[in-house]
Amino acid sequence: MIPIRTAPDVLTRARDCVGPAMRSALDRLTPDLRRMAAYHLGWSDAEGHTMSASGGKGVRQALAILSAEAAWADGSVGVPGAVAIELIHNFSLVHDDVIDEDETRRHRPTVWAVYGIGQAIVAGDALHTLAYQVLFDAERGVEAARCLGDATAAMISGQSADISFETRASVNVDQCMAMCAGKTGALLGCAASIGAVLAGAPDATVGALRDFGMHLGLAFQAVDDLLGIWGDPDRTGKPAGNDLRQCKKTLPVVAALASGADEGIELRELLRGGQLDDAGVDHAVALVEACGARTWTAERAKSHLDTALGALNRVRMNPLAHRELADLAAFVLERES
Repeated sequence: MIPIRTAPDVLTRARDCVGPAMRSALDRLTPDLRRMAAYHLGWSDAEGHTMSASGGKGVRQALAILSAEAAWADGSVGVPGAVAIELIHNFSLVHDDVIDEDETRRHRPTVWAVYGIGQAIVAGDALHTLAYQVLFDAERGVEAARCLGDATAAMISGQSADISFETRASVNVDQCMAMCAGKTGALLGCAASIGAVLAGAPDATVGALRDFGMHLGLAFQAVDDLLGIWGDPDRTGKPAGNDLRQCKKTLPVVAALASGADEGIELRELLRGGQLDDAGVDHAVALVEACGARTWTAERAKSHLDTALGALNRVRMNPLAHRELADLAAFVLERES
């Protein structure tokens, strides 16, 4: 009987498969761009000296590998897709840090904080372009690039909505969920199906895997929004209550504002004052929790996880990959960073 790998084992295996291909892809960049990209990924310090740490958990690249295996192909078929997804994801992170004026990520200064805003924008652009160059070199790469392009467009639309929410007087839960579907769900949907696309899987299989990833993305974003308020800074690498400090209308905040509770009304008035100081953040956190929005968001994450797992049962796929996708999804929901 083939042993089932745990989620951490799957993540490690994916990093081992994708890491060399990522490094090979970055070799296409000019030295200055490669240095910034390597720094952002945790491969080097600001001067370009090699470090052993790696950036991020690698959930997206693991999904790409497993989606190829789910379609009865070897995991290596999904490697170009995994690299492309990672490049797009990290392009968005580099730009997000500029937009949000975040000075730290993964316990280190962000790219813009080290190299400047202009250089960070260009480095993000380079990662975006490189993703498609990698796919165009792969068999069925055009089909995969089309999927990635659609997902990237949806992600950018979601990010635009996220930014606009900060200055809008009113945002309802449905609007917030639509934003999350674009900002996070679309790229995870692509990650969970791009390996199957590269493997030439039937449309039904690709669609089931994409829906799995989309709902996993919504669960992922709900957990991310919880961590953005209640996460441990030692684990998240960001200040406590960072999302509330910036008056971001994340799921718990929108749920609190829509609750009709007195605390929700008070929260609305507090957020109208602009960026919060430490005391304001602490008060806002208490108001959000008093509205029951923390529990509501956790329940929403669990609901989307259940829907994601249901999508895996719509088609016949490699049972080992099916199990590992399900285990990875549960791992994502339980994360603390």
